[in-house]
Amino acid sequence: MSSIDPRITDVLSRTFKVPVAEIVPESTMDSLDMDSLAAAEFAVVLREASGVELDTGVLTRGTTLAELTAHLHAAAGVAR
Repeated sequence: MSSIDPRITDVLSRTFKVPVAEIVPESTMDSLDMDSLAAAEFAVVLREASGVELDTGVLTRGTTLAELTAHLHAAAGVAR
């Protein structure tokens, strides 16, 4: 089973008030009702929280949180 980086969960729940029960590996920005502006803000806040700059285009409406975690870890050089 895939997991979600705790920084992603923290940013979504604290900053965007997404209920923790909705933050699952299969969740996407679209399924969390986050529009493109919210997704862009999420990317900025996540960069500030993690210190990792994600490649442009990584965070789309269809990217799952599990995929985002994988990108975050790869960009930071963290082994899975």
